[in-house]
Amino acid sequence: MEVTAAIVRGESKPFEITTLELDDLRADEVRVRLVATGVCHTDAIVRDQVYPTPLPAVLGHEGAGIVEAVGSAVTTVAPGDAVVLSANSCGTCESCLTGRLSYCTDLFNRNFGGSRADGSTAFTEGGKKVSSHFFGQSSFASHVNAVERSVVKVDADLPLELLGPLGCGIQTGAGAVLNSLKVPAGSSFIVFGTGAVGCAALMAAVVAGATTIVAVDIVDSRLELAATLGATHVINSRLQDVAQEITRITGGRGVDFALDTTGIPAVLRQGADVLAIGGTVALVGAPAPGTEVSFEIGASLTKGWHFRTIIEGDSVPQVFIPKLITLWRQGRFPFDKLTKFFAFAQINEAFDASASGETIKPIVTF
Repeated sequence: MEVTAAIVRGESKPFEITTLELDDLRADEVRVRLVATGVCHTDAIVRDQVYPTPLPAVLGHEGAGIVEAVGSAVTTVAPGDAVVLSANSCGTCESCLTGRLSYCTDLFNRNFGGSRADGSTAFTEGGKKVSSHFFGQSSFASHVNAVERSVVKVDADLPLELLGPLGCGIQTGAGAVLNSLKVPAGSSFIVFGTGAVGCAALMAAVVAGATTIVAVDIVDSRLELAATLGATHVINSRLQDVAQEITRITGGRGVDFALDTTGIPAVLRQGADVLAIGGTVALVGAPAPGTEVSFEIGASLTKGWHFRTIIEGDSVPQVFIPKLITLWRQGRFPFDKLTKFFAFAQINEAFDASASGETIKPIVTF
């Protein structure tokens, strides 16, 4: 069938709206008609080939839509179901079997490889292959053949146009706090970067009951929003010394948990430096391959601190996304305050708005 898609033809080129052919469903795939899809920083860095996916490609990995057909082996959804799309995993490796889907041993191939395991692609143009199955979905298209493991069924009465970002960015930030760090009530937490991931993390810290929640950014409008979402303190790191401010805020103790969403080595180091004894610093940012960070050893030895990396918020999407939706329904996780909608034809404008900081979480609608 013919579908409308946004295709990237070359490194750092703009998205081009075009018509592609979508092939037949495989046994483990689900045909989804997209209602909307979030725009994520990962799409931008793959467009720019910081993380390589074969080009030309259809990207997009925060889709939401309606199931139109299912493959013969699919058991979890049926035509007519409302779904959110998330990351892909094999389901058979040790990590997957122990619930650590984000660390699947075949993670890169299944999410960035640009094809099915047999080398075929769901999309073609004039008989030539176009990379598909980005994060198991490639949601920058009106219809996709998503793998079943990327599909999360949600209630039919929900506003599907809003839910796509739960599949990656929102899930990543919230999961880092609730699943990975397991931030306890009464603790202190700092997040570096108040984009979609950072804001999701601070909202999750509120849910967790953290009593000192610090947001750090260089954009005042984002910090103002962070304060409305539950940050007890905000720091503009371009104008203020973060270490001095944390010393003041915590009475010299430091913070229990620090989360870096920027992937900038100096920022990650700063997160480690402001930790309390026994504290944890975590990274969810996506630095370029080969990026390194250094930590001071002497003073660190007396802290007994921890460092860890986090992918997709350590979540099982089929379990965690419905939990976030329940929190949203209760008014406790207002991620809708981060969003702004763009028509699918405005996809490049949506990316520009994200890059400039004008919009925290753009969503393109079909």
